[in-house]
Amino acid sequence: MAAGNAVVRIPILGSESIVCGHGLADYMWEDMFASLAAASTYVVITDTNLGRLYMDGHRAAFAAAWGRVRPEGPAPPRLLVRELAPGEASKSREVKAEIEDWMLAERCTRDTTVVALGGGVIGDLAGFVAATFMRGVGFVQVPTSLLAMVDSSIGGKTAVDTPAGKNLIGAFWQPQRIYMDMAVLATLPEREFANGMAEVIKTAAIWDAAEFAVLEAGAAAVRAAVLDGERAGAEGAALLLRVIAASARVKAHVVTHDERESGLRGLLNFGHTIGHALEAELAPHVLHGECVAVGCVLEAEVACRLGHLSAASVGRLARCLRAYGLPTAMDDPLLVARAGPERMARLRPARLMRTMGVDKKNIGAQKRLVLLRTLGATVEPRPLPVADALIEEVVSAGVHAGPLPPRSASGDGGGGGGGGGGAAAAAAAAAAAVVVVPPGSKSISNRALLMAALGSGPCRIRNLLHSDDTQVMLAALQAMGGCSVAWEDGGDTVVVTGRGGRLHVPPGELYLGNAGTAARFLAAAVALAANGGDCADSATVLTGNARMRQRPIGPLVDALRANGTAVEYCEREGSLPLRVAGGGLAGGRIQLAASVSSQYVSAILLCAPYAREPVRLELVGGKVISQPYIDMTIAMMAQFGCRVERVDETTYVVPAAPYVNPPEYTVESDASSATYPLAVAAITGGTCTVPNIGSASLQGDARFAVDVLRPMGCHVEQTATSTTVRGPARGGLRALPTVDMEPMTDAFLTAAVLAAVAAGGPERVTRIRGIANQHVKECDRIAAMCAELARFGVAADDLPDGIDVHARPLAELAGEAPSVHCYDDHRVAMSLSVLACVAPAGAEIRERRCVGKTWPQWWDVLARDLGVPVRGADPAMDQPSGEPDHHHHANNSKPDSSSSSSSSPTDMSIVIIGMRGVGKTSLGRVAARELGREFVDLDELLERDVGLTIPAIINGSGWAAFREHETRVLAAALGGAQRTGAVVACGGGVVEAAENRAQLKRHIAAGGAVICLVPNMAQVAAYLGRDTTRPAFAAASDIHEVYARRLPLYAESCNYELLVDTALLSGASDGAATPGAWALIERDLVRLARFATGADLNRVDVARPSSCFLSLTAPDVREYLPARLGVVTEGAHAIELRADLLLRGCPGADAGAGADAFVAYVHRQFTLLRHSSRLPIVFTVRSEPQGGAFPAAWAALQARLLRCAVRWGAEYVDVEISDAEIKDSAQPLALAPPARQRSLLIASFHDTVGDRLRWGATPFGADVLARARAAGDIAKLVSVARTWDDNMACQAFVREHHSAAASLIALNMGERGRMSRVLCPCLTPVTHPLLGAAAAPGQISAAQINQARALCGLLPAQRFVLFGSPIAASPSPAMHNAGFAHLGLPHTYGLCETADPEAVRAAMAQPDFGGASVTIPLKEAVIPLLGALTPAARCIGAVNTVIRTADRGLLLGDNTDYLGIVGCLQQAQLDAQTAPFAAARALVIGAGGTSRAALYALHALGVPRVAVFNRTPARAQALADEFARLFAELRVVERLEDAAGAAYVIGTTPASDLCLPDALFAAPGVALDMAYKPRWTPLLEAAARRKWAVVHGVAVLIEQGIHQMERWTGAIAPARPMGDAVHAKYATDC
Repeated sequence: MAAGNAVVRIPILGSESIVCGHGLADYMWEDMFASLAAASTYVVITDTNLGRLYMDGHRAAFAAAWGRVRPEGPAPPRLLVRELAPGEASKSREVKAEIEDWMLAERCTRDTTVVALGGGVIGDLAGFVAATFMRGVGFVQVPTSLLAMVDSSIGGKTAVDTPAGKNLIGAFWQPQRIYMDMAVLATLPEREFANGMAEVIKTAAIWDAAEFAVLEAGAAAVRAAVLDGERAGAEGAALLLRVIAASARVKAHVVTHDERESGLRGLLNFGHTIGHALEAELAPHVLHGECVAVGCVLEAEVACRLGHLSAASVGRLARCLRAYGLPTAMDDPLLVARAGPERMARLRPARLMRTMGVDKKNIGAQKRLVLLRTLGATVEPRPLPVADALIEEVVSAGVHAGPLPPRSASGDGGGGGGGGGGAAAAAAAAAAAVVVVPPGSKSISNRALLMAALGSGPCRIRNLLHSDDTQVMLAALQAMGGCSVAWEDGGDTVVVTGRGGRLHVPPGELYLGNAGTAARFLAAAVALAANGGDCADSATVLTGNARMRQRPIGPLVDALRANGTAVEYCEREGSLPLRVAGGGLAGGRIQLAASVSSQYVSAILLCAPYAREPVRLELVGGKVISQPYIDMTIAMMAQFGCRVERVDETTYVVPAAPYVNPPEYTVESDASSATYPLAVAAITGGTCTVPNIGSASLQGDARFAVDVLRPMGCHVEQTATSTTVRGPARGGLRALPTVDMEPMTDAFLTAAVLAAVAAGGPERVTRIRGIANQHVKECDRIAAMCAELARFGVAADDLPDGIDVHARPLAELAGEAPSVHCYDDHRVAMSLSVLACVAPAGAEIRERRCVGKTWPQWWDVLARDLGVPVRGADPAMDQPSGEPDHHHHANNSKPDSSSSSSSSPTDMSIVIIGMRGVGKTSLGRVAARELGREFVDLDELLERDVGLTIPAIINGSGWAAFREHETRVLAAALGGAQRTGAVVACGGGVVEAAENRAQLKRHIAAGGAVICLVPNMAQVAAYLGRDTTRPAFAAASDIHEVYARRLPLYAESCNYELLVDTALLSGASDGAATPGAWALIERDLVRLARFATGADLNRVDVARPSSCFLSLTAPDVREYLPARLGVVTEGAHAIELRADLLLRGCPGADAGAGADAFVAYVHRQFTLLRHSSRLPIVFTVRSEPQGGAFPAAWAALQARLLRCAVRWGAEYVDVEISDAEIKDSAQPLALAPPARQRSLLIASFHDTVGDRLRWGATPFGADVLARARAAGDIAKLVSVARTWDDNMACQAFVREHHSAAASLIALNMGERGRMSRVLCPCLTPVTHPLLGAAAAPGQISAAQINQARALCGLLPAQRFVLFGSPIAASPSPAMHNAGFAHLGLPHTYGLCETADPEAVRAAMAQPDFGGASVTIPLKEAVIPLLGALTPAARCIGAVNTVIRTADRGLLLGDNTDYLGIVGCLQQAQLDAQTAPFAAARALVIGAGGTSRAALYALHALGVPRVAVFNRTPARAQALADEFARLFAELRVVERLEDAAGAAYVIGTTPASDLCLPDALFAAPGVALDMAYKPRWTPLLEAAARRKWAVVHGVAVLIEQGIHQMERWTGAIAPARPMGDAVHAKYATDC
């Protein structure tokens, strides 16, 4: 050990056996030789990695130390080294036995000392060897990981793992010495350092408040001491030694007093009960310390819920863990990224509870947790019993709240908060007047933190909100060096010591979650940092979660840019992430648009005192939103010594006067949050007092009780500092005809849930206005409330500036507990929990943790203080288990609408109705198989129920009796077991009975889908003429009469329609079926079913740059068939069907007698398009006034067509905004929310002259946009460019108003307007040269847009590669480069020949990496490097495609090999007319990796029976065993003759000497060989000789490559150029 380096000795079990210091290698050997019993042999057990790092140094230190201690002799002892393979696998009985046998062979004796040099695995194993070798020998621990230092090396626990579990065989064997050398930590990866710090923080949390404070304040220094090594200096080294020694000292004390874990030692398990349960599911992908960190926070929440621990302490614990790079929640992005979605899906509460049920701290079935009283002390020095219900609630993603029984209730009822109490207790709590103290205001907290950090000196901030948002703000301010932070009063007071505005630009990025206030304020604060310029570290990136990256920030960025700050958008215009440079604010005149968010104004005001010149802030662009929040900012600035002059309503002057921190500042309670407990009193007839919110509050929401609750019928008493509300009797709330909530916009959600049951007066509709900004908050809150209130049975209208809520009496609310979405929005969750108090069955809140943004303990308050029954809930998985195989996938990026009820997946059953003979049963079976649902034939169910066939029932009892049976069976099915998870096919006449129609409509209202199959009646009549299983119609004419009678009944009873016409493609007048048409109908029904249930909405990712849709112009879709449609849609993400242009293809169409014929014609055209393309359809009926061909006088027919498009399952429906709607916002919407179903609406306005819709700040443009926002999900505004500047004005309009949360299509028509199409942010209408004519003046192609964006620098070039070896001859570069070039994309595709996964990791980490193909030998090895896998890749067990997603660059692994097989076999089956897949047998030859993709492809095609042949039958059997669950029959054949009868044979082995018997090809079929060299393989040659259809391997290669291209670009790939490139390469090489 170097001279001058001190060691710290820690006593344990009566001896100072723990030695801590820096550079201990020399010291430890000297100490062992001098102080421990002499040993003849020292056996060092380590692993190969550590041996390479340390053993040379230890050998030298060993020899030198012996020379110093025994300079005169004797001869030195032996030093033996045993190096093991790294990892947990070495910790086994087998390896232990190998070590013992080796030691015996080396003649080791009782005087041997075993030295464990390593982490926990080495220490546990070596200790067990020492405990048992020769009945126990000397043992020394030299831990090399932080976790081993502070945990496993202390205490003497040793063990090995067994197949039954970890650490089940072992012994207690105390080490004679434990040498903790801080120097070895310098080699630790950062993640391993964090892994160990979890134990350090845990120990301080249970034992020593002072040490916790040191860890809390010194996170950066401790991290630097480890990660920067000697560069951290002596001060950092001393701090590191202190915190590790302190943690070791605690464990040593506990072990000394409880060596065998009989009591006190249980304290060390804080966080481990829940942490071990997480680890059991997520290891090894998530480390022990990471799981324990989450467990610590969750177990602290339990202590908080029980009233032991303050909310501030929970927040401090989470913040400290996060500062060391540890996850703190079960949905923490760190956890998700490391475990992957599949493993995270295992974290179901019931499963975790079962795992916790075998925890060693339990007593019988009673679970016990270590409960904190404060940070540094526990309630008792041992684990304490905790009810299962409370633990389950804490680990649950959702929560079930309510109902709260009326105060007159008696007797026992449902459980109360966290499983305690009953209904009577809950009612008693409600009856008593309660006092609730909400947490500090988020708005005030964030302002106070920023000003205190910018000010000088200490400021003690009391009642600070401890939430996600304030944690984000504090962490960012510390990262910028703006302040130091300390805690007093047990965490209730934060002391912020400001540094006078001296900020630096933090390196890397500031991740802000969904903290909108912090994002806006910090964007301005970073600009103040002094080290601006062009140096590499003069800018930082502000980013957040997916929703934060959708929320608008454009006006603030524009203002900062105009004032000289360099700000760049890293992804899309108008939203985070931002790259913001320092350099300071110039000051002077600043103009800012404040019509979207007052936070922009506050951001400039708060930072203005530090500008170089006084700031004159002028607010422009329309009405200023949320003025009370601006007033709050100004008032608080005055409290910090800076007085702002308000010159007029929109102008403020801020002097260059830095803040002077007040010694103390008390944060008001949050007035928005206070509305929730007050609302609980109002809705339940209770009484609630909030003691620190009154009329003197800075916050506008403090007026809620007086301005909203009092008019609704509540008794309100408000003083300057308190508010008390007593609600009327239940059901007595009154509606408010109109209420302007502009001064308190965040409180509108609370008002809306009260309005939902405000049926106590003559008026039933509450009209809330002044809340336009709520469309762009954490979610579109207005749309969210409309969607979620509907789940309670309450209707609401989504308006540009408000919401109309139609009240329902309490008794008429939904009888079953609705499962409501919160959109990761705290206010949505808390407001809906208020309504749950009076809902008959309460409600399931799916995202309980989102309340952490402002009131992390809300559920505790709701249960403990307000008496509302609360329990954990496990919401159903958002996605069903079935994979939507090879359909085109895209996701709309507007979560406020696409995540609402119109987009949330449902498990409600799909009901199929329609005429007998249309195909309900056969199509229903296909849909059930593809969606993984049960199939139910209602007729078969009826026959089983009655015990007679349907003809026997009708012949014996008549039609009326049959209908009665049918009604009863339908009711039993839809009201019982078949209500969810099934596909139900009904009889043709089910709609004849009014009660049946009512049942079907109720099913729709509950979220179910009823699909009516629309027939070609000529085909149905022909079928019924042959069908003898049902009573026949009297004559053919009767069939048509029956259909005519039933047609309106079908329309009344369904919400979706599918045209079933096998003659459609050919247009045959005789109804003759087109070959292959039925397979297309099957595919279209599955697609519609997935759309109707939300399983696959097939939407365009509008966040993707250059998303576009092709506008078709022909009057008949057949003009593009069969081949041209695929060509003209190349590069497109969707396809527009212009119904107005179809008028030319339907002579005689009019709005009167010809209307039905035209609607039917349009339906046929829509279906043809569905048959021929998997792209989403944009359905448009453009009127003459807006540049189309549809007569303005036919408005009723136009509206009918739009409603039909929704029923047909159009992904997008274009709804025009009329002049009347612009002038009068009260005009009804063209398609109200319930009528939209799953379709997204594009609300469009076209100024075909360009004289009304100008892009400046004009009232007309604002009015049009507002109406479009209210009417649709996406706004589309089109004008005409007169000059080039009109394009720039359009772009400025887009920057101000477009975000992923509020998508906007804005462009100019005409030749001069083409640049606006290039710059259009999403869903740009495009044309194609082969169309002949464009749909609108100035339209250009997708390729032209891509080329222009690339030239402008808006479309950065990406690099795509093929990983594998050998790959030099691969045709993939030729194929993909041809595709990129044809689409006008600047990307390139090259080869990366390697077999090393680390080389792959490095390549994928490059900033320009766009995606990859993967081939042997890396298809499996690449999987651990990826963030997620598709279901196909998971099942196949191999990845051949890597996709970088738009969401923060997640690497997604997919397998398109199976898609290549699927596509080729589908085309071959269509061409050769071989057996339908559902009725066929297949054979797979081979049992390697490719055979797995082949089996999955056959599963996707629906082939039920498959045989596998391989020369090694055992390999074939292993494969069959793994995939057997996918097939009705999967068997192994030892001879190919035994597979005779297969219609589809797939070869996956390159064997050329395979004997292929003729019997294999006896029946017609298709042979496909995956090998593409040589072109004619033995399998294909043998098949061709027997006249089989053949598919060459090169065709599969091209098909899977097309799917790769489409996954990378999201657009249709250019199949022909890509195929031509492959064939050219193939011809050259061959």
